[in-house]
Amino acid sequence: MEKFHNSPNKRVYLGVFLISIGAFWVLDSLGLIPSFLGEILISWQMLLIGIGVFSLIGGNKTSGVILIFIGSYFIIPEIVTIPDELRKIGWPLIIIGIGVVLLITHSRKKTQEPANVDPGSKGMDYFDDFVIFGGREVFINSQNFYGGKITSMFGGAEYDLRQAGLSENGAVVDCVSVFGACEFKVPPDWTVKNEVTAIFGAFSDKRGSSLNQSVSNPSKTLVVKGFSAFGAIEIKY
Repeated sequence: MEKFHNSPNKRVYLGVFLISIGAFWVLDSLGLIPSFLGEILISWQMLLIGIGVFSLIGGNKTSGVILIFIGSYFIIPEIVTIPDELRKIGWPLIIIGIGVVLLITHSRKKTQEPANVDPGSKGMDYFDDFVIFGGREVFINSQNFYGGKITSMFGGAEYDLRQAGLSENGAVVDCVSVFGACEFKVPPDWTVKNEVTAIFGAFSDKRGSSLNQSVSNPSKTLVVKGFSAFGAIEIKY
């Protein structure tokens, strides 16, 4: 099976990230950093920005940009005075910003879709859905499934892939779950690779509780990537 991409060693970046946080914390505790600067560097806003940078380095551009955008928005009032008129439109601006990021990343990812897929069968081999304030259940039995994209906001989406077969290069599913849920039912012998960034959210593979679970087959790999904030992405059988 071909590799999806040559990803860098994320543990190295995570180690550098944690060392940096610890170093700033130690310097702040010793009084070697001015108090106003310490309050900014050691804050939940800066933590979001740091995780966003880590996500960008790790290849998850969508979640990285969103986290940096949100962290920057909340940390700016700690640095400069923001007029009340601008504060009132803060959340609308965040929503607009997230929307712009999703549109940009969507247009870029269109060029990454396999070119040898029959357009007439694309509806079975690939999905591109958006769910908001609602629910969606999809059954996929394609024997050449290569992935899809799902954005769930204040809603839920469920995909039944138990009768599907993966393409020769496996499949990649890109999820964005904000106050929502994405659920995938997959065969027990699929290998699921988690590349989801979760902030006040979760990714879970619950197939371990299946009584008839088979040994995972590395040649059948489903990569689940994306971003979960106040939401959940679940793998079930």
